[in-house]
Amino acid sequence: MIDNKELAAVSKVIKSKRLSEFVGKFSKNFYGGKNVKKFEKNLQNYFKVKHAITVNSWTSGLICCVGATGVKPGDEAIVTSWTMSATVISLLHWNVIPVFVDIDQNTFNIDPKKIEKKINPRTKLIVVADIFGNPANYKEILKIAKKNKLKVISDAAQAPGIKYNNKFAGTMADIGGISLNYHKHIQTGEGGVVFTNNNELAEKVKMLRNHGENIVSSKNDKFLNNMLGFNFRMNEIEAAIGIEQLKKLKKILKKKQSLSIKLSKNLKNLKGLKIPVTKNFNNHAFYIYPLVLDTNIIKTNRSKILKILRNKFKKKIFIEGYQNIHQLKIFKKKKCYGNTNFPWSLNKSINYSYAHGTLPVAEKLHDKTFIGILMCKYDLNNKDIDKMLNAFKQTWKKISFSEG
Repeated sequence: MIDNKELAAVSKVIKSKRLSEFVGKFSKNFYGGKNVKKFEKNLQNYFKVKHAITVNSWTSGLICCVGATGVKPGDEAIVTSWTMSATVISLLHWNVIPVFVDIDQNTFNIDPKKIEKKINPRTKLIVVADIFGNPANYKEILKIAKKNKLKVISDAAQAPGIKYNNKFAGTMADIGGISLNYHKHIQTGEGGVVFTNNNELAEKVKMLRNHGENIVSSKNDKFLNNMLGFNFRMNEIEAAIGIEQLKKLKKILKKKQSLSIKLSKNLKNLKGLKIPVTKNFNNHAFYIYPLVLDTNIIKTNRSKILKILRNKFKKKIFIEGYQNIHQLKIFKKKKCYGNTNFPWSLNKSINYSYAHGTLPVAEKLHDKTFIGILMCKYDLNNKDIDKMLNAFKQTWKKISFSEG
């Protein structure tokens, strides 16, 4: 939802001729310019968090989150396979080994019941993704983390503004954040925000964002020694857009939720189709509206169903399956025995391998039963939803079911 508010904000920045005010040495502008600081302050107030740190992408934000925790090469991080690849690849930047855990078949989030089985002395992190805009089970995850003295990173890229136990997604873990990519609920084109209530983690992220090694000696913070940094800085134009976008978040979420309620009310009676499981529609951002085919009832394969649906509803809004990051070539059937071609193999004592078929819930959903509706990619309205519902009804007339 971009309009004249963003246009006026951008115009003001351009007229100022100060498109970025970051300086790569320790000074007041080490932390950014006027709009960056204002946007961060507004984010802190909105999300009720002590620190909100803008970055040029949420991928950059995740890299900063991992680095700020102080992990070392050969450490392990428990992570879901159903997420955008950056959630996992951010670990590899620090030579941390991702250990994949299967998902809950109802929420599509990491399954807390399966986490503890993967914990060992090398485990240092749990990385959680609030997939499709539905917060993970933080109550159980944080309990496990506390018991095992692990840090938790919350990837709430798809769940901005959503609450779990009265706290915003992305703010409940040690460190986390949201995405401001162009197809998210609010956007700055590209961008992201890191959230934390921990002063030390916040300062490390600010270092990592802005060429951290340049200011270690002058800033004289002992815990920042050897903090190599990047250029992950948000510019003044993006921040100005973000200031206006944040004002619209509640309205945008309310619209997505309202349309999703309408979908659920009308799709729940279609034979063999499982609608999203959620306790409260207000606690789901519906970045994607998730559906699952019951293959015990529906005998037509998913590809044929989607072909009919796409023919009936012309927008490219339906996806077949989601992600199985553990099956990417970089992980699939690879072993680490100190092989220097493997990105994290800095320690010959590491003996780790991945094999196909280890996450049955995620794999079945991806390969056979999951259908997603891209609610954030298009600015849908009630007429669009009516047309989509009609497409579903027409499609269900053409598919076959079991006789039982």
